[in-house]
Amino acid sequence: MKTTILFGGTSRERLVSVASAQALTTALPQADLWFWDLDGTVHITSQERLLGHEKPFEVPFKADGATLGTVAEALDTAAAEDRVLVLGLHGGTAENGQFQVLAEARGVPFTGSGSAASHLAFDKTAAKLFAGLAGVHSPSSVTLDEADEALAHYGRLIAKPAQEGSSYGLIYVNSSQDIAAVKRESASMAYLIEPFITGPEATCGVLEQADGSVIALPPVEIVPGDGAFDYAGKYLKSTTQEICPARFDPAINAELQRLAVKAHKAMSCRGYSRSDFIVSDKGPIYLETNTLPGLTKASLYPKSLKAQGIEFIDFLHGQIDLAIRKVVK
Repeated sequence: MKTTILFGGTSRERLVSVASAQALTTALPQADLWFWDLDGTVHITSQERLLGHEKPFEVPFKADGATLGTVAEALDTAAAEDRVLVLGLHGGTAENGQFQVLAEARGVPFTGSGSAASHLAFDKTAAKLFAGLAGVHSPSSVTLDEADEALAHYGRLIAKPAQEGSSYGLIYVNSSQDIAAVKRESASMAYLIEPFITGPEATCGVLEQADGSVIALPPVEIVPGDGAFDYAGKYLKSTTQEICPARFDPAINAELQRLAVKAHKAMSCRGYSRSDFIVSDKGPIYLETNTLPGLTKASLYPKSLKAQGIEFIDFLHGQIDLAIRKVVK
């Protein structure tokens, strides 16, 4: 099969996607490159254009090759040309299951989770429900109507888009003015509001191996430079520390790994995933699961692979093989 890296998309995470694609094409230099532009069309692009693109987290990318049409039309081409897609996509319809349904309907193999798991994990509220049923504890949810009372009770809340990644749109709620800001943002997108949990942030990757078994990778401890691990903290600030393996007590690291695997299985994820936690004084508290976590040179999942002793290229070859074997014709 022809290996094709698909990146871009129409979500706010498309900039991260370009940086992921740069890492992917460096590892897989023979793979073709398809760019999903903001207008919904897919274009062939050259490796030279991609690798020569500077400041991918800040500057939009433009392809330099032929147009393949809409995403559906590009997938028709992928099916006709016997292609397997390595997804460097993040967020929006690229990660919420809609793209996956289009690919599955055409029998096009792709890396990452299938449509049902992608849709479930992308909705933070639903993901919390399913993870909770599997025994993975998460913060309670607060409605907008309850926000004032909850703020008085807990002292601090956090609000985040229910269906976004890369820490876009985080609002730290410390006052009634912040609640008003959440109400304004909620007019255009659904928000999840939770009590603010004090403690260091952590994330833990999960990897499906060639034999179908699932392992947890070494957890990552996150130390934001200014106390906020938002988009800028993740990708634009050099002061953020991401320590892998995490320096927590061995029992905490083991618990993070156990819970990450539970969450992965609860949502029937495939291939790989990464779950985020707060390590509170009562132990790890689950936040969310990412079915297409970042694969940039600065991303957390590749750091965990390295700590596990797994080369990035070996990870990719394993995921490609899984995608081909599990495609539903």
